[in-house]
Amino acid sequence: MSSFTIRKAERWKAKLRIGLSWPSGSGKTYSALLLARGIASDWSKIALIDTENGSGDLYSDLGDYAVLTLEAPFSPERYIEAIHTCEEAGFEVIIIDSVTHEWDGKGGCLESNELLAQTKFKGNTWSAWSKTTPRHQSFIYAIINSSCHTITTARSKTDTIQTEDKKVKKVGLKDIQREGFEYELTLMLNIDRDTHAATASKDRTGLFIDADPFVISEETGQTLAEWNESGVDYELERIRINDELERDIRASDTNDELKTCFERLKSKTADIGKERADALRELILTRKAEIEQTTTPPEPATEPNQPDASDDPSPSGETPPTPHPDTWNPS
Repeated sequence: MSSFTIRKAERWKAKLRIGLSWPSGSGKTYSALLLARGIASDWSKIALIDTENGSGDLYSDLGDYAVLTLEAPFSPERYIEAIHTCEEAGFEVIIIDSVTHEWDGKGGCLESNELLAQTKFKGNTWSAWSKTTPRHQSFIYAIINSSCHTITTARSKTDTIQTEDKKVKKVGLKDIQREGFEYELTLMLNIDRDTHAATASKDRTGLFIDADPFVISEETGQTLAEWNESGVDYELERIRINDELERDIRASDTNDELKTCFERLKSKTADIGKERADALRELILTRKAEIEQTTTPPEPATEPNQPDASDDPSPSGETPPTPHPDTWNPS
């Protein structure tokens, strides 16, 4: 019997992961705050992790949002700690302004990797990445697995071009972050330095990918929140699957029925989460012991004047083991 389950495709409710990229001077912090306000609909539910020398406080006139100042060293671990601090405080939206420092700031991945290469890998930076990459990945996981909506800002490298009307213009070329950072995001918006207009370079929502350039506002956040709420509630679905499995485990009367429940549980562990899955495994073990206790036949009575079977050794001198009626193990 296969442990895989085929189901109808459904869009789940999930936390939004939004990236904003622009060259310096594009107004990234201001736009991120407006976007967050539209998603949360309450300034007090927004926390801004500020790595930009106090820029997070410049717009305090907008509303009563919170600021967490993150200073060097900008290690992945310090970013992760800041994210968890905001989560534990109960905020709904976290703005990380910016993620560039985790990669290219003092104490960030590039600097740390170079130091590691010189001290432990004889100058071999390639080998040093075997230690640095997992630390960076932990930072990525902290964002994508956060219990909050997250908005990240990133600086981009700039170049100067001449427009058709002979004017000089600065344009953003590439985010100052590790390549591939945007792959995990729901939406990636690139902002023009002069017009502050946004265009989508990645859009899993389908709301902005073909839209004309637009200026980010609270309405942008509201549109994203409404799109997100239209999906299937992930937590409610987790509870439904968990309750269904628990009901079937308790109703199982044979080891075969219990084994079927165990195979279903293995295929649903990712859906319901490790904590719930572990609790259901314990329930299976308990129910398995109850079933075996009620189905084990009584030992036959020993005939008078007959030696007990345990006194009659096997030819090898050892008592043969009694085979277990069912060898599968849900633990």
